[in-house]
Amino acid sequence: MDPVTVITGQMAPLPRANVDTDAIIPKQFLKRVERSGFGPFLFYEWAYDEEGELLPDFVLNQPEYQDAKVLVSGPNFGSGSSREHAPWSIEDRGFEAVIAPSFADIFYNNCINIGLLPVALTETEVATLTQIAADPDNLVTIDLADQMVTTVGFDARFEIDSFARHRLLNGLDNIALTLEHAVLIDGYEERRATFKPAVR
Repeated sequence: MDPVTVITGQMAPLPRANVDTDAIIPKQFLKRVERSGFGPFLFYEWAYDEEGELLPDFVLNQPEYQDAKVLVSGPNFGSGSSREHAPWSIEDRGFEAVIAPSFADIFYNNCINIGLLPVALTETEVATLTQIAADPDNLVTIDLADQMVTTVGFDARFEIDSFARHRLLNGLDNIALTLEHAVLIDGYEERRATFKPAVR
């Protein structure tokens, strides 16, 4: 995955609490075997009517938010099932970060695994960002190295686990983390008795 350093872009405000994974990507779209292609179905039941037509009032359907890179939402974001498709769909839609007061643990870790930056700020800070995001011309900058979020008349520091931060800054997915130990793995293979099955 690509390293995450500084993200600058438009915010899309979605001020809803307890946005669960079924709302993020409904179950009927989980049949795909690829990791890509989920973006058009993001928040499907909020974005489309019963005839499958776009609802113009939904924030992500509004032309001025089509290029948003940062989703700003409410507390307990990503609750529900452990489906990895939820962060996949957010990333596939073009978002690089999600800002919320709190995240479901599994969703949070799934974000880290694919390089989608989850940023937890206080409810007051998120409420302020939501107001700022109401003007699509207001851009936000998230600096992972400095752990800062800045925009018009606003700056806030966020906390993130040091290992998660290391992974994101260096673009290390689970495979890359394993390959960091390639020398040790190769050494083990060389020492392993030849009559035993290969561990590959």
